[in-house]
Amino acid sequence: MTSSHHPATQACPLCGAPDAPLFHRDPRRPYHRCPACALVFVPAAWHLDAAAEKAQYDLHENALDDPGYRRFLSRIAAPVLARARPGSRGIDVGCGPAPLLARMLEEGGLAMRVYDPYFAPDAAVLEARYAVVTASEVVEHFRRPAEDFARLVALVQPGGLLAVMTKRVRDPAAFARWHYILDPTHVAFYDEHTFRWLAAHHGLTLDIAGDDVVVFTRPADDNAPMIPDARERPLS
Repeated sequence: MTSSHHPATQACPLCGAPDAPLFHRDPRRPYHRCPACALVFVPAAWHLDAAAEKAQYDLHENALDDPGYRRFLSRIAAPVLARARPGSRGIDVGCGPAPLLARMLEEGGLAMRVYDPYFAPDAAVLEARYAVVTASEVVEHFRRPAEDFARLVALVQPGGLLAVMTKRVRDPAAFARWHYILDPTHVAFYDEHTFRWLAAHHGLTLDIAGDDVVVFTRPADDNAPMIPDARERPLS
């Protein structure tokens, strides 16, 4: 698609607002920002196909014994362990080929499962509910953020928590220089307003736990049913 054929506005894939204007454009692709929920997103025409996306993930060099990777993941592991009861059952969604976060949380006393559409694709684990759900460097890959966040929330049992780590949008000037947008698999970008919109939309409590970590808590009396097609339509 060329710039001359690119529409001036796009419908937001998170909240559905119809008129999200162009926020930034680089030589590779455009980025729109929703005026309602503040999501910055890349339109679907510029998303990679599954094979190209997997090839990008295979370039990552994270390893279970990498101390730098452990330090990086401690930014989400620490607030999770500070909030979760020892022995709680959890799941790390989007664990990648080296599920170090799950290991760190197990070392902290949690009982963890993992799911990843490419590296741990057993969708049966998505049929349960968990006291702890983590998504580290995952939500920026969401092609269908409305559906994918709904499935994340559906995994959280009443009283449980959902911890998300992703870098946040600051301002247009910083966005134009941001290394985070150089990864072609990153298609959804969030700021604090976006997370507050998500909390209100799903009836969750939001805690800003760090510069790039937020923790949502589901009310203890929330017994909404799980998404019925969680296994047939696993998280992207």
